[in-house]
Amino acid sequence: MASPELQERLRKLPAINVLNKRCPSNEVLDMIADKWSVLIIYALRQERRRYSDLERMIEGISQKMLTQTLRSLERHGLIIRTVYPVIPPHVEYALSDLGQSLYQVLRPLCQWSQEHIAQVLEARESYDNLK
Repeated sequence: MASPELQERLRKLPAINVLNKRCPSNEVLDMIADKWSVLIIYALRQERRRYSDLERMIEGISQKMLTQTLRSLERHGLIIRTVYPVIPPHVEYALSDLGQSLYQVLRPLCQWSQEHIAQVLEARESYDNLK
């Protein structure tokens, strides 16, 4: 349950409208619609993973972008970072319950992109040939 302070801040917001750039839901949509956020959430869908595992799995992501995106997802409550007190440090990332609920929304999007890639490439080629 939200704290009284947070409830008061939420009450003072204009009507929740993702199309309003000042609405916090617009910021959340921007964060979760980010390519790297989607791929990290998708990579964490089944199990906890170490940083190096994510770096190997997600082709093309830089260390800087992986670190920034993991921090953002953790800050927004979508992933849980667990640090084990061993030497060298052992850190794992997993989806939180909130992250799992988001994965249920993103899964069809990822599946759609894989299932329709041929049609998208065909449309792109057709469009490019008109130019």
